[in-house]
Amino acid sequence: MKNIGIILIVIGALMMIFTGFNIITKKKVVDIGPVEINKDEKHPVNWSPIVGGIILVAGVVVTFTSKKV
Repeated sequence: MKNIGIILIVIGALMMIFTGFNIITKKKVVDIGPVEINKDEKHPVNWSPIVGGIILVAGVVVTFTSKKV
């Protein structure tokens, strides 16, 4: 359980620092024989830093409440 808590702490901290990322896809606009025109489209994925804080606190709780074996 202690390892899971540490992983949650790291993920929560990263989610507080990086609040999102973009997924870039290519869309074919024109395809006329050997001529091909593509367009890059950005699809943002965002989350609130509060979610990262909640995960970080949950990781701290799991880490400190786990029984030492």
